Amino acid sequence: MSDHTPTPQPEEDVVESIVPLMHFVLPIGGAVLIFMLAFIAIFMA
Repeated sequence: MSDHTPTPQPEEDVVESIVPLMHFVLPIGGAVLIFMLAFIAIFMA
């Protein structure tokens, strides 16, 4: 009998799709965070 079911493909993990971009995302995110903190510090002074 040729009644075989295809094996389901594993779902794409969101974290694994972002990992190759981390060396771009982390410095940009850090720069934005530092800029926002400096802006708040100057605004509050």
